[in-house]
Amino acid sequence: MSTIRDRWLGTLIVLAAAGMFASLGVLSRIAYDAGVHPFAWVAWRAGIGALGLGAAVVALRGPGRLIGNLRRASASTRWWLLLGIVTSAGRNLAIFLAFQRTTIALALLGFYTFPAMVAAAGVLLGREPLDRPRAAALVMALAGMAAVVLGGLDPASGLRVDALGIGLALTAALCQTVFMTFSRGYASIPTDQAMTVLLGGSAVVAAVVSIVVAGGEALLMPLTSAWLVLLLVGVGLFAAALPSFLFLTGIRRIGSVRTGILMLFEPVVGVVLAAVFLAEGLTPLQAAGGATILFAAFLVQRGVVPARGATAIAPAPGGP
Repeated sequence: MSTIRDRWLGTLIVLAAAGMFASLGVLSRIAYDAGVHPFAWVAWRAGIGALGLGAAVVALRGPGRLIGNLRRASASTRWWLLLGIVTSAGRNLAIFLAFQRTTIALALLGFYTFPAMVAAAGVLLGREPLDRPRAAALVMALAGMAAVVLGGLDPASGLRVDALGIGLALTAALCQTVFMTFSRGYASIPTDQAMTVLLGGSAVVAAVVSIVVAGGEALLMPLTSAWLVLLLVGVGLFAAALPSFLFLTGIRRIGSVRTGILMLFEPVVGVVLAAVFLAEGLTPLQAAGGATILFAAFLVQRGVVPARGATAIAPAPGGP
């Protein structure tokens, strides 16, 4: 009974993370219209998120807990954290570049292949066997995602197909797959502390890339506007720190395959938010796709309980 309850709690945690991440579509559109460069957006979002989560760690656990845990961590744990930083930063930078080069719908279709990649990795590594309920849920969720994304295409605008853009979207999906699959490498670090390091490292990488590509002025531009600073603070705390913490918590509770399938709820919320705040209509195809993803989220919970050690990662001592 407790296993079923824990599984549903993990599901709710991941769905909450997906919903918060979905707000980035609307919020980034507002920031871009105000002149914020995409790479600067990535850097500030991750940096403020790291500061917010780090402040929570200090307040709840004491000022020396994070540094102490990192010092006591094994060399392999630190290397896995470094891989997490690189793949996290690579995912964000690649997908925002993809948005610039190709039709956003095509970029999203490329990126949201990551649940299938995660499932394949789990099977190949012998960690998460893809039983029938989860396989059916994966197929349904991917089909629903395609309906949600393609249902929003404007026939009048046409498709802007760019091989590099689509390749970048698939690169972002690969980065997400590696991040989710190998996050167990630093399972000894409590979730809040691990995500603080991941966000902080990603912010540094994105800031360097932003300076190299767009110059220091682009990185500092948001500081010239008080309302942009407030926007970035809100985004950093509620569209980076909190959902990232919930996302990693979900992976550790229910495993990467289930988490990947449930994260396909993100485009559903994104489409609804765009309809409400950007006056972008919600088509019947998108509604049907959203319902399909929700049913897949229910179906994935009916999969057989995995063998011990096969999927979910227990939270580290002192973790959530």
